[in-house]
Amino acid sequence: MKTAFLSLIASVVLATAGAAATAQTLETSDLTIESANGAHEFTVELADEPSEISFGLMDRETLGEDAGMLFDFGSPREPAMWMKNTLIPLDMLFITSDGSVQMIARNTVPGSLRTISPGMPVKAVLEINGGRAAELGIEPGDTVLHPVFGNDAH
Repeated sequence: MKTAFLSLIASVVLATAGAAATAQTLETSDLTIESANGAHEFTVELADEPSEISFGLMDRETLGEDAGMLFDFGSPREPAMWMKNTLIPLDMLFITSDGSVQMIARNTVPGSLRTISPGMPVKAVLEINGGRAAELGIEPGDTVLHPVFGNDAH
């Protein structure tokens, strides 16, 4: 009986935490990706707190065409991203401290528990709609302009 009660309490706490994370309002800002075929403007939500980074774009049914989420890790680290509870395919751009795109994981699979990592430390990850990077011609070596990288021209 005591175990069932504790399990029920844990479930309520986790559900409440999930609802709070879903309801959180993140700071938004403009971000530009400079590629061989021009500059591409996005409005991104900034995830820079551990709870924001771990929740990411989970439970979202849509993402605007020129919207995304920028995960700022502060200091470079090798991230281990996944798509658990993520409902839409995403492109993940792994970005170094100077704003250089090092790797793109394209059209990641919704709900997948597979770990996605660039195999090297990066400062940030930008998630945008799956297929959008290819549509815009964004490739490794392109530059992301944003205050997180100290190179923002806005």
